[in-house]
Amino acid sequence: MADDDGPAVLKESTSMEKAERDAFEVDEGHRSELFLPADDKEIYQFLVAYQEGNAGRLVLDPRAAPGEFGERISERLKLSEDGSKILWPQPTDDPRDPQNWSTSRKTLQLTIATLAAIVPDFDASIGITSVFAMAQQFDTTPDRVNQLGQRACAQVSGLYVVTDLFPVHLQARKLSIWTMGFVLSPVLAPFLFGFLVARANWRWSYGIGTMYDAIVVFLIAFFLEETMYDRHLANPHPLDRPSSTLRYRVEMLVGATGLRMARFRPSWKTVALAPLKVVWRPHLFAILWYEGVLFGLQIGLHVTNAVILANPPPTGYGYGQIQIAATYASSLAAVLIGEVVGRYLVDWLLEVTVRRNNGVFEADCRLWACYPSAALFVIGFILEGAAFQFHLHIAVLVVGWLCAQIAVMMNTSAGEISALINLARSLGGFSVSYFQVDWVTRNGALQAFGAEAGIVAGLFVLVVPILQIQGQHFRTHFAAK
Repeated sequence: MADDDGPAVLKESTSMEKAERDAFEVDEGHRSELFLPADDKEIYQFLVAYQEGNAGRLVLDPRAAPGEFGERISERLKLSEDGSKILWPQPTDDPRDPQNWSTSRKTLQLTIATLAAIVPDFDASIGITSVFAMAQQFDTTPDRVNQLGQRACAQVSGLYVVTDLFPVHLQARKLSIWTMGFVLSPVLAPFLFGFLVARANWRWSYGIGTMYDAIVVFLIAFFLEETMYDRHLANPHPLDRPSSTLRYRVEMLVGATGLRMARFRPSWKTVALAPLKVVWRPHLFAILWYEGVLFGLQIGLHVTNAVILANPPPTGYGYGQIQIAATYASSLAAVLIGEVVGRYLVDWLLEVTVRRNNGVFEADCRLWACYPSAALFVIGFILEGAAFQFHLHIAVLVVGWLCAQIAVMMNTSAGEISALINLARSLGGFSVSYFQVDWVTRNGALQAFGAEAGIVAGLFVLVVPILQIQGQHFRTHFAAK
């Protein structure tokens, strides 16, 4: 009978147009509710399918929900505490659903993820403070030391954690906190350990870095929780949880739980090919290209500035270890300023977009943050180059550094996407140390930094406006299947 077939068809719907056709039967110009889902479970499965199929365009205003979903589904939508936003993903009634966790529990998970995001670039940038001491001890040049040992470390889980824990309208704000971790990390070590290396053996800086890593490992082992929740399954917990808390944590840490759950999740082949299936899509590839250069050149700036600052005139300032360490304070301040400005900017952009689109949020609205970001980046890099080239007052250099760093924090953006973003910024950033010092020495800082600013400006013009204009077209025709 129709009542039996309707929910099954509705469950497979991934667009609202098809859902409307499946959910209602037209009878003499009126809608008949013969095909509406029979219970809350089927409504939930429909909403899961809706979010997956409309990730770049979601209804956030509850007042717009009846026109999109119909009255019956709209009445069952769960809203934010103030009732102003529809929650995506829709939380279940399961207390184990990470969307239902307490604020303090979510904050702890985000804090640990942020501390872990600091580790890779923090460890890599310890060498910035030790480059001259190591060059002297191993009888080589600082430039040669700067080219060795540069490696990237995977930072994939942070975006997973944020999207698992927080609804869509809060994700950008929380992602800015996680992003602050790995933006801060390349300048944190040079600032802290620069003063240390000036007075103690450079090996102490690596020792303290190892201690920090051990603390993060401890927090992960004893306090980090699994945030993955299989919403696509009728029963998100198909396996019984071990009665022993210790056994449960050990099984989670060593991957035994994931191995047992593998039969309910995508195959290894699907997972391995997932990055390749998304990277070619024009809207993702273009923004990865832009982000890789923007973020990468900023990392390269941190990696090479210590060498340039220490070089004697005319190619540098001839600074000592303590003076170089002090200059990195400007970047720390810039990251904090950028995090605050970026947080309120993305929230404001969301509110404006929802009002303009009659209650619908479109992901393209985030791209407006790229405009002030690109402008600050160009200004900052030109000031940096001019300060180095013409030996302007150190304040000019600091202001340029500040602008460039704020630009990156204002420009912040699940698993495969996170991995590709970090691949792009790592390839762009750690490669800069191989050529930038020689470029500055040979052709002057203004040419080197000015050319890099020009590259970013050119990519901005080529990428951002096109994505804003054609964003809906790209999402429709190149959506991940």
